[in-house]
Amino acid sequence: MSNKLWGAVVVVGAMALAGCGGGEPESAPSPSSAPPSPSASPAPSPKEGTCYNLTYDEALAPTAGGKAVTCKGKHTTQTYAVGRLRNVVDGHLLAVDSEQVAAQVAEACPNKVTRYLGGNADDLRLSMLRPVWFTPTIKESEAGANWFRCDVIGIAGPKALMTLKGNMKGVLGSSRTAEPFRMCGTDSPKSNAFKRVPCSLKHSWRALSVIDLGSGKYPGESKVNNAGAEDCKAAAAEVADDPLKYEWSWEFPSAEQWQNGQSYGICWAPS
Repeated sequence: MSNKLWGAVVVVGAMALAGCGGGEPESAPSPSSAPPSPSASPAPSPKEGTCYNLTYDEALAPTAGGKAVTCKGKHTTQTYAVGRLRNVVDGHLLAVDSEQVAAQVAEACPNKVTRYLGGNADDLRLSMLRPVWFTPTIKESEAGANWFRCDVIGIAGPKALMTLKGNMKGVLGSSRTAEPFRMCGTDSPKSNAFKRVPCSLKHSWRALSVIDLGSGKYPGESKVNNAGAEDCKAAAAEVADDPLKYEWSWEFPSAEQWQNGQSYGICWAPS
């Protein structure tokens, strides 16, 4: 009962990447455009812990948008880290929308998210919480802004964000607070009716565990399937009402997902 990790995981990963540099870069000012005033003040830096009520598309944008809202009310993102861009390399000033700047933020933000949410890398993988990140606009950068902002979002379904309530700091640190954000499914992952949803929504299957498949070159579909199937079957038996008769499903990465850094699979069982 195994199958490849399907598109929803890819969508989540693509969403996180899009936050650092997806979308069309802003056009450079035309020669006739007035240059920014030397006395212009840069936009104020974001602050850690601030909440925003962004739409799905706004969360995908490479630059920061939206107005701050109280974290006590409903929101869709919370800033968990703010840093400074290293936009001068070998004496050259890098554009804020350059690949080098995007790569800096794409490395920094994912490395900081588990420190804020609590738990470990596997707790994050078994949840519907994901990091996204933003940089200033070109205009803000020209005025002196050189920060980047890391936010956490919850995926509610295809092109939908979870509505968050309260402070997200430490929510993956205990099973009680992590439960609403855990990854569940509306059906067996091998079913065409399967949709990945937070466990706070109606579901019939649950992501049980993450099985690391090592590193290096992609071993091939048959080998990655065999590498995790027995461990997954054993994990499902431990939570089954009848250890002699139970269902399980093993999601393993495709060659493309492996190349993009996803060298692990997810074990599922009925909830």
